[in-house]
Amino acid sequence: MKALDLDVLAMMVAVADTGSISRAAELVHRSQSAVSMQIKALEQALGKPLFVRRPRNMMLTPEGEVLLSFARRMLALRDEAWAAVVRPDVTGRVVLGMPDDYASSLLPAILKKFSATYPKVEIQVIGLPSVALAPMVKDGSVDLVCATRVKGLSGEFIRLEPMVWAASPAAHEIWSERPLPIAVFQSGSVARDIAIRSLEQARIAYRMSYESPSLLGLLSMVEAGLAVAPLARCAVPARFTILGQAQGLPGLAGLELVLARSAKSKRPPCDFLAEQILSELQRWQA
Repeated sequence: MKALDLDVLAMMVAVADTGSISRAAELVHRSQSAVSMQIKALEQALGKPLFVRRPRNMMLTPEGEVLLSFARRMLALRDEAWAAVVRPDVTGRVVLGMPDDYASSLLPAILKKFSATYPKVEIQVIGLPSVALAPMVKDGSVDLVCATRVKGLSGEFIRLEPMVWAASPAAHEIWSERPLPIAVFQSGSVARDIAIRSLEQARIAYRMSYESPSLLGLLSMVEAGLAVAPLARCAVPARFTILGQAQGLPGLAGLELVLARSAKSKRPPCDFLAEQILSELQRWQA
């Protein structure tokens, strides 16, 4: 029973969620070697392997799946206990705007931790492109916006989000085709503009194979092997291939991730969620 230390279980959950020791280490704010050593020590104490280690990711064993379920419940109970004693009276509603390419990868861990700490706060998430969220900050339609800095959207700098080219492993080197088929967000997207500018500067012919406001649409085209997509690194599923100069594609500038607040967000629930977002995302680099 002593082997089931909550901090170690938190490391195990992070590895299971990210599929990677390196990303898990960033998530729990520990070194890679510390996370790897603690996972191995836990496996030795239990006498059973919890993960199958592969070149690109780590997969849970059947025993790992069982322990993961208990680990999530134990960690959630710890957070609930803390919230019940420390901040039991924080109530209210927060409307958060975030593009879905960020929300799909960065938001779940943040909201899970926040909801456990502040169970009486209701959160509504609005998933729209950064350019669409900018005016909503000014008119007070949202309390907080975590998005790429665009014209009309100023806020506190969080970090520079790397951009990469993503492709399907089964795409048969579609990246070598000319003109290059690309799947991009609709006009107004900073990621789209960066990608097109980079291709034009490198004098690489391209064609718009697919345009969509939705990350899911872009990923579907990539997975089908019909295009490559310029995406924030955090939004690329582990099953995809990351491309770069080795495949003849130009490097991409990073995306400036910011946190903006509306005038009506000067309330404790908004303050606490903003604090949580800044704390998590400034430390957890993609």
